[in-house]
Amino acid sequence: MDVSVAQFAMNTAQATNARAGLDPVRARDDRAARQAAESFEAVFLAQMLQHMTNNVGNEALFASSHSESIYRSMLNDQYAEEIAKRGGIGIADAVYREILKAQEA
Repeated sequence: MDVSVAQFAMNTAQATNARAGLDPVRARDDRAARQAAESFEAVFLAQMLQHMTNNVGNEALFASSHSESIYRSMLNDQYAEEIAKRGGIGIADAVYREILKAQEA
């Protein structure tokens, strides 16, 4: 993303939060909490996908080599990140709520 576009988005979000009476620091903390929750869900999903694909047959292209296991691991990580970004399976939402509760306490 272009720096000017990113800055514009940040300024717009801050102005919107200010009009709504929201604290900009709190909004940043909420975004960081959401990202942490999604990252947690992505790690969980990557582990789940790894176990699911352990017994899948080897591709002829890589002929059961070390590079296949590396590739499959990276592919599982990317799948997990995309699943988490697109709503996931609900873990991120639960973790996000718990993070917010812990911040309030």
